[in-house]
Amino acid sequence: MKTEAARDEADGGYVPSPRRIERERFKRARARRATAVAALSTLVTAVVLYLVVTGSPGWPRTRETFFSAEYAAKALPKVLEGLLLNLRLLVVCGAAVLVLGLLLAVARTLRGPVFFPLRALATAYTDFFRGLPLIICLLMVVFGVPALRLQGVTTDPVLLGGSALVLTYSAYVAEVFRAGIESVHPSQRAAARSLGLSGGQTLRFVVLPQAVRRVVPPLLNDLVSLQKDTGLVSIAGAVDAVYAAQIIAGKDFNFTPYVVAGLVFVALTIPMTRCTDWVTARMDRRRAQGGLV
Repeated sequence: MKTEAARDEADGGYVPSPRRIERERFKRARARRATAVAALSTLVTAVVLYLVVTGSPGWPRTRETFFSAEYAAKALPKVLEGLLLNLRLLVVCGAAVLVLGLLLAVARTLRGPVFFPLRALATAYTDFFRGLPLIICLLMVVFGVPALRLQGVTTDPVLLGGSALVLTYSAYVAEVFRAGIESVHPSQRAAARSLGLSGGQTLRFVVLPQAVRRVVPPLLNDLVSLQKDTGLVSIAGAVDAVYAAQIIAGKDFNFTPYVVAGLVFVALTIPMTRCTDWVTARMDRRRAQGGLV
């Protein structure tokens, strides 16, 4: 009676050698051992840190001021309610930043002397708002614009705060897009023009698709930063997650609501960060295999 390995060999199937089987068994055992050691060391480190923190002289007062379960339960519903405003700002401002940043990048990469004024304006805009601190831009827009008392100009702090975010972040995103556009080899443009495509068609169908694919990871990083900075609109009085925590903390001088708001933002940011890492690793693997132009 033939064994299963003999039948596989007779059918033309691959049969691993005993040495290979032993090597794979050793790798699996080593991986399990490494996992167990990592879990044990992590547990020991966590226990040591817990004992050091909880045994410190100022821990009871710190726990009462920053980690009160009573104030956390009181603040969480209000913080989550205010978080909806941050999410809406992220979606709307993120879309506006991508569009405006792409337009600025295209303007900076236009060729020919006739486009010099447009290139100069795009460069000046990018340099100015990249150098201007975001907090100053927010203060100038949310407080300075209403002080002008211009007819027909909104005084809504949410709209003004979102506009300040778009003004600042579009400058950063424009540089990311420009780096992607300039990374496309000139031979791509030359090949497209030799096939009869116009300059605009070359940019639209050849250059931009490659450029956008190459800068997806840094774009996601900018969106993660934008998600965190939406909390700065609270300086204008917009009731977002940060301002909701500030209201509760100001009543009893307990700072647990700030910790709750911070943890909510961290919980929202970590998945986006892991997604960025995954996209980056995936693109690196495709580029290493020659599957990404």
